[in-house]
Amino acid sequence: MTIEKRGKTDVVIVGAGVIGICTAYYLSRSNRDVIVLDKGEVCSGCSYGNAGLIVPSHCIPLAEPGVITKGMKWILNPESPFYIKPRLDKDLLDWLWRFRSACNETHVKRSMPVIRDLTFESLDLYKEIIGNDVSNFGFEQRGSLFLCNTKKAMDELVEKMGQLQSVGIEAEILNQVQTQEKVGKLKVSVVGSVYYPQDGHIQPARFVKKLAEKAIESGVKIQSNTEVLGFEKKGNRLTKVRTIRGDIKTDEVVIASGAWSPAITRQLGVYLKIQPGKGYSITFERPEVSANLPLMLVEMKTGVTPMGDTTRIAGTLELAGFDFAINEKRVQGILKSVPQYLPDFDPKYCRVIDVWRGMRPCTPDGLPYLGRPESYENLTVAAGHAMIGISLGPVTGRIASRIVLRKDPEFNLNPLRLDRFNC
Repeated sequence: MTIEKRGKTDVVIVGAGVIGICTAYYLSRSNRDVIVLDKGEVCSGCSYGNAGLIVPSHCIPLAEPGVITKGMKWILNPESPFYIKPRLDKDLLDWLWRFRSACNETHVKRSMPVIRDLTFESLDLYKEIIGNDVSNFGFEQRGSLFLCNTKKAMDELVEKMGQLQSVGIEAEILNQVQTQEKVGKLKVSVVGSVYYPQDGHIQPARFVKKLAEKAIESGVKIQSNTEVLGFEKKGNRLTKVRTIRGDIKTDEVVIASGAWSPAITRQLGVYLKIQPGKGYSITFERPEVSANLPLMLVEMKTGVTPMGDTTRIAGTLELAGFDFAINEKRVQGILKSVPQYLPDFDPKYCRVIDVWRGMRPCTPDGLPYLGRPESYENLTVAAGHAMIGISLGPVTGRIASRIVLRKDPEFNLNPLRLDRFNC
């Protein structure tokens, strides 16, 4: 398939994951001529196999005090939730140094309200987009439950809960009996839990693909299997996007390519500090007895999400570059963690539907990039959402569309600016 010949396209969006598709959807409502390009298919990257969480409870950034100490303890365990592949890589070393610098209380206190506001707005936008079509999108807002099977983890979780409550996140401490009542018939083995009632979840691939259909109905064109080769520019404006299927003249460009965004923007002299963080998920046919809300297995950093007639177990963060090999020990580490909390749910007796891995786009401070670089007046970047891309998909798309349309983004984007690490 080739791109249809045209004089000029209003907007070219590079990336057909949740961020790119949400941006296209909001631009289509302003009657702009939009093309979305992706080197794969719609929702074929990190937006496909994630845990599907829309979670105000995750507004503490990835870079927080204590995370490095925990990471060093895990790094030699082949089944642990975290791993860094040893290698001499200048970009990785620079990223790790900046990550270390961001792991402090000041950064956490400054970042939490930013993520909170974006997440709550995104939740409202999900409800607006979905309307009465909840079943087709697989959206539910039943809250989420963080399970602990050690007192130490429970104490740390309660401390985090206090941080979240200080910025308006609702939470409730549950003992073992109350936790069992909340989960239902599925037996739990825990010392306690924390329940976050404002959290929601969705079937991510279903949402992104359904929204892509809505965008197409509104005139958006989606060009799959189309890799971007480069750009042409005149002064501080991009004038053309060069692809393997031909060139496209355009007035505006949006880069929403997740972990691949730095390679694309580097051609333009825009350097993004993003490392690909490989995560895994295993999707099973849903057991007859299962939880009806997402469960977080705190010590093992694993999530168990009900998704229609399936259950998805997701976890790990592996900084190994663009290594797409499936590390079987990591997968087994995820699966072995589940019966420790849910004795009657042993994945080895469930029918596997899909084993997936994908590259989460991780910034050193745990905040995404969103805005225009100073060097180009018609380029917008929306990338680096790490594990909260689904949480922030709609609000990021709406803000990116407003930037393209030269409207007030209605959020303070200074904490998300592209040049914040340029020092």
